[in-house]
Amino acid sequence: MKVWIDIVNSPHVRFFHSIIRYLEDQGEEVFITARRFGDVHRLLDLFGIEYHLVGWHGVSLEEKLIRSTQRAYELSQIISREKPDVAVSKHSIELPRVSYGLKIPSVYVLDNEHAIAANKLTLPLCDKIVLPEVIEKEAVVRCGADPDHLLPYNGTSEITHLVDFQYNPHIFQDLKLDLEKEKTILMRPEPALASYLDADCRKTVLSPIVEALEDQANILVIPRFREQQQIFENDDQITLIKPPVDTFSLMKACDLVIGAGGTMNREAALLGTPVISCYPGQLLSVDSYYIKKGLMKRSTRSEEIVGMARELLKDDHHYLELSTDDLFKIMIDSIYQSANGENK
Repeated sequence: MKVWIDIVNSPHVRFFHSIIRYLEDQGEEVFITARRFGDVHRLLDLFGIEYHLVGWHGVSLEEKLIRSTQRAYELSQIISREKPDVAVSKHSIELPRVSYGLKIPSVYVLDNEHAIAANKLTLPLCDKIVLPEVIEKEAVVRCGADPDHLLPYNGTSEITHLVDFQYNPHIFQDLKLDLEKEKTILMRPEPALASYLDADCRKTVLSPIVEALEDQANILVIPRFREQQQIFENDDQITLIKPPVDTFSLMKACDLVIGAGGTMNREAALLGTPVISCYPGQLLSVDSYYIKKGLMKRSTRSEEIVGMARELLKDDHHYLELSTDDLFKIMIDSIYQSANGENK
């Protein structure tokens, strides 16, 4: 069996890593394409995954359209030669279009019901859509998904990120971090270049939070791109972390995570680290899942976030065990079923 996996964002490397390794260990051929965006290629290199770089990510709406169209064209040529038995992706815009056009069965992983434009372009073309059960079926059906193609599960996609994780308790020393204060906070800015978020990449909602907390804790920031790095690089009380690094060990070693995005917040919650979401967009169902489970706090008001952070830094926290479905098995089963022509 030949499996085509298209990886278009950094968190997707961790999502697919264990799946790729399992398929290869089973003797399957895995053909991986990746988009030039953020740290995707660096993470793939870090995990020792072979890949083919195809296309770029656009910034403006016009640029997104042009580059996505160009990427679909390039992928069409490549995949028509490779002839995979099944195509797999997580929020790739181009894979569903190419796989549908070439009559290749597809497995699509969804966790953002508010990415309306992307969902309308992809969901109607997908044969299997793996999504958290907390996402309302109507939200994806309105975007054109066939309700018979939905495979809901209990949990979120970050479950697979931890399948083969081994904690490194010496992560601070390995990164040569000079941490003078007792407590350490890890922060992640918002995904300002995403089509589903109206944000300025030269600003961040973290700025007033950093200013209020940098005298009380070590502040580590993992920027997403150069413009976000420039926001903080002149503040000598902030330590900028340059990916790729072992972010899981880093999150587990920190006393608190404050994130204006999504994936890293949910990973921190699964690792048992206190986390505050200050994501400036509409609350995702997957984040609501962790908030209701008591594994994440949420606010978009800087003063309230600072107050939450001070309280969380004071308290000792006990990890709350989370019971979820085995998403790894669901993915493997879905890939084999699709390759064998099974609809369910």
